[in-house]
Order: sequence, then C-alpha cells, then structure tokens
Amino acid sequence: MLLDTASLYYRAYFGVPDSVKAPDGTPVNAVRGLLDMIGRLVQDHRPDDLVACMDADWRPHWRVELIPSYKAHRVAQETETGPDVEETPDTLAPQVPVIEAALDAFGIARVGVAGYEADDVIGTLTARATGPVDIVTGDRDLYQLVDDARARRVLYPIKGVGTLQVTDEAWLREKYGVDGPGYADLALLRGDPSDGLPGVPGIGEKTAAKLLDAYGDLAGIIAAVGDPKSKLTPTQRKRLDESRPYLAVAPKVVQVATDAPLPAFDPTLPHAPAHPEMVDALAHRWGLGGAMSRLSSALRP
Repeated sequence: MLLDTASLYYRAYFGVPDSVKAPDGTPVNAVRGLLDMIGRLVQDHRPDDLVACMDADWRPHWRVELIPSYKAHRVAQETETGPDVEETPDTLAPQVPVIEAALDAFGIARVGVAGYEADDVIGTLTARATGPVDIVTGDRDLYQLVDDARARRVLYPIKGVGTLQVTDEAWLREKYGVDGPGYADLALLRGDPSDGLPGVPGIGEKTAAKLLDAYGDLAGIIAAVGDPKSKLTPTQRKRLDESRPYLAVAPKVVQVATDAPLPAFDPTLPHAPAHPEMVDALAHRWGLGGAMSRLSSALRP
C-alpha cells in the first residue's frame, strides 16, 4: 500500500476541525487526521508493506523547464537552490514535521527523493513491485498507474478513507472511456488548471476521450493531424497542429516517473511502534494520545 501522503494530510487538515490542538494551542488537526486515516487503512486492508510517499520537491525544475506554467499559481516563493515554497495554509505547514516525526516513531517507511514528487516515488515503487499494489490518493493523476493485469488499483477517498472508490480499469472505462495509460493522454489533452497544464484549446474531457477512442493514443491523434483522410474536424486539426510544441513535452510532465533513484528502506508494515518512547513523547507534546493509541492498536496483528 502506497500513500500519497500530502494528498491525505491536506484532506485531513480540511476534514478535521482546527479546534484539535496541542496543549500549547498549536493546531494538530492534520496530524491526528492522518494518523487516524493510516490506522483505518491498516485495519481495513492489512497490507504487508506500507510506504508513506513524500513530496521532496512538489514542483521539480525538470517539469517546469518543459512547461513553465506547471503549478506556477501555487508558488508562494521561488528559490534559487532548492524547491520553490508552496502556498500552504499557515496552520498546516508547522504540522508537517510532526507528521514526519510520528511516522518515523512508528517505523512506517517514509520515502521522498530530491527533485521528484510523491507521485514519482509511487510510480517507481509501483513499477518495481512484484505483487498487488493499492495506491491511496485524492489525486486523479495517479489513475494512469491502474493496471488490472498487474493488480494495480487506486483507492480514492470519498468520505475519509472509510469509504474508498476502488479505481480499476473497468471503472476508468466506464467513467472516462480510457485505461490507465490512456488517462495520462486524456489529462494532457484536456489540461488541468490545478496543475497549471494548459491542454489543447477547445478539447475538453469528452472530446479527448472520443479522440483517444478513435485513434488509440496521443501518437495516433498526432498522426491523424497529418493525415488528410482522418476524420478530425477542421477546427480540431488546426488546434492540435498549433499545440504540437505543448504536445511534444506534455507527456514527460504528466506521466509519473518510474525510475526515481529511491534510497534503501524497509517497507514492511510494523506490528508495533518501532520507537515506543518517541511515540509517547510525541503524544504528550502534541496532545495526540488518542490517535497514537488507535494507530498502535491497528498495527497489532
């Protein structure tokens, strides 16, 4: 089981009241919410391995070089040497180090790679896996990793993680008319304002799905642009032709990496906290005794 950790703690932050605070008054709603999410996932699914995948760089420079608008609207501050600073709610940013400390105290693998997003860590681990993989995320970008033949699913939270949409190929075809890899092509054609991806003007989700159904994939669509016998409308042909520079680089931006240089780590789900004294100290410092206790109980076989 691979967790898109930032996606989940953002949901926890907005789903748990900010009245949940440490003894000193610091909000810890995202921490408590995420710990409870992990406990529920472990309890319901009993994965053999569990990895909290992290955004070491939420806006990698190599993606921005290809499409400068990539996530540009979410930049709070640009930096010369490291990752740009992302706009984050004032009371969420201080909770992230607490989340990381809690994961470490429990011994839950926490993996991020400089220059890569959590999506890329997930893509790399999914590519390496020899058994079934469940990806827990509120980010539809990861639908591209769905693969029934290799038992790769996305579990998308509907109401917390107690009610999950199980995204497999049948669901994708019913909803979007594409399979996993086809979802990446669909996404880059229609664009994604939340990621700063412009898409092809005039081509929305339904048109993109129809084009992919007719021509197979992005390469097939581009070939159709140059084929006078293809059934593209004059407007579609013109807009796709004008979008060739974007379409040449968009796949590398949209597709998750499958070759991120991951560090060595142990993904095995712990059956008890790895560092009980750290768990106790964090519980006391941040007023998280209940959440820590619930997760400890969920880990027990």
